[in-house]
Amino acid sequence: MKVVTSVTGWRDSVGLRLSATISEVDETGKITSDNKRLDVVVSDKDGKNKIEDLLDFAQEIVDAQEG
Repeated sequence: MKVVTSVTGWRDSVGLRLSATISEVDETGKITSDNKRLDVVVSDKDGKNKIEDLLDFAQEIVDAQEG
């Protein structure tokens, strides 16, 4: 089974990107692979909206810390 252990979304010159770190675990719970990375450009509207929502939420947290 693949398990996402971290996710990053960001804007760059290509558009919206998503990076995920993945571990693989066997049926006994033993980690068989660790820290694999996946990087993709997100092109579908629903995916873009979800990343934008996450970035907006993060910005709200940052803005609240400044006050």
